[in-house]
Amino acid sequence: MTKYHFVGIKGSGMSSLAQIIYDLGYDVQGSDIDQHIFTEIALRNKGISILPFDAENIKEGLTVIQGNAFKDTHEEIARAHEMGLKVIRYHDFLSEVINQYISVAVTGAHGKTSTTGLLSHVMNGDKKTSFLIGDGTGMGLPQSEYFAFEACEYRRHFLSYSPDYAIITNIDFDHPDYFQDIDDVVSAFQSMAQNVKKAIIAWGDDPHLKTLKVDVPVFYYGFDRNMDVFADRIEITNKGTAFDVYIKGTYYGRFITPQYGDHNVLNTLAVLTISYLENLNVENIKEALLTFGGVKRRFNETIAQHQVLVDDYAHHPREISATIETARKKYPKKEVIAIFQPHTFSRTKAFLKEFADVLNLSDQTYLCDIFGSIREERGELTIQNLLDLVDNGQLISESNVDILKKHDDAVLLFMGAGDIQNVLKAYMDKIGVEHDF
Repeated sequence: MTKYHFVGIKGSGMSSLAQIIYDLGYDVQGSDIDQHIFTEIALRNKGISILPFDAENIKEGLTVIQGNAFKDTHEEIARAHEMGLKVIRYHDFLSEVINQYISVAVTGAHGKTSTTGLLSHVMNGDKKTSFLIGDGTGMGLPQSEYFAFEACEYRRHFLSYSPDYAIITNIDFDHPDYFQDIDDVVSAFQSMAQNVKKAIIAWGDDPHLKTLKVDVPVFYYGFDRNMDVFADRIEITNKGTAFDVYIKGTYYGRFITPQYGDHNVLNTLAVLTISYLENLNVENIKEALLTFGGVKRRFNETIAQHQVLVDDYAHHPREISATIETARKKYPKKEVIAIFQPHTFSRTKAFLKEFADVLNLSDQTYLCDIFGSIREERGELTIQNLLDLVDNGQLISESNVDILKKHDDAVLLFMGAGDIQNVLKAYMDKIGVEHDF
């Protein structure tokens, strides 16, 4: 039997894919940095070995899966090539896996992970669906008919896939270390869309998505009654958000999502369109939707007396805005406090003013130092450049989390794609709240 070795197994996609391959009965191990990352919890729970990077990890008989963050010069990758072992990049290997199923790719600048999590949960309410979510969650269910997966646009990796369906949540300029401008991003999505075999489900209010040129049907969703799929009679209840759904002018049903915020309604519309196109049992879909608990690091809440501590992956201005909107709608009487850690110097520089504008939607902002990446360890600016543009802003780190205690009736939004969880953990330790970080 093939034994797989994942180089960079703690990466969000790599962790998910390793779990899927393990679930399907293969022998799996991997390597990564020693620093704790939340994605490793599921790996360790399944008994998947995580080794420190070392060329000696590479043995005869291994098939090596190369994380996209690692170059061919990495010691383990280089050793694998020297030994003549099979080395497959993450996105190429994932492409091989999904071709065995009816596949649904979820892509877009924002909302991919939340929508993939929702899609996999809801579809499993009626049909066996394997899934790969970008929060480090993956499951390979034997005898699955469907496969739902997150498809990332970075470096055009999603062009490796030819899915049956694609949900495209939006197009926006991000990853400024790779994409030249918004036109470059649009070009990438246009190329990806041409790989889709059956249908595309796209957000109807995105001007870039309205220009897609493809041979398959495109179902546009949103709140406008002229769209192919729209929500009507939206109502916030104690169970979440209730709304009617119409598809191609026909009433599909009234649904309740336990989440709040317009972006969550939009995500649900996209998912319901897939269930409609595949003729899934609508009553089973309704029941599954009601039990969706969210995905890792997307508005994950911990209640601490009158404070609500939220762990969220938001690291782009539009994502921060959506997270603040969710907090306002779910807790309209509470103060909303942003604790934000910018992720990568290039993104911080590219969106400096936009970050300030959306952070100013909160009642007060606390900023952590910029978190670099494997590809980008330093940059031209510092956190002070952002602090200068933020109203009522203040610096925060693990050493001065006490200052958050004064917001005794607030939603504290810990946002970022780096190690912002360390600040959240420090605060939870300070106030005596248990956590599993």
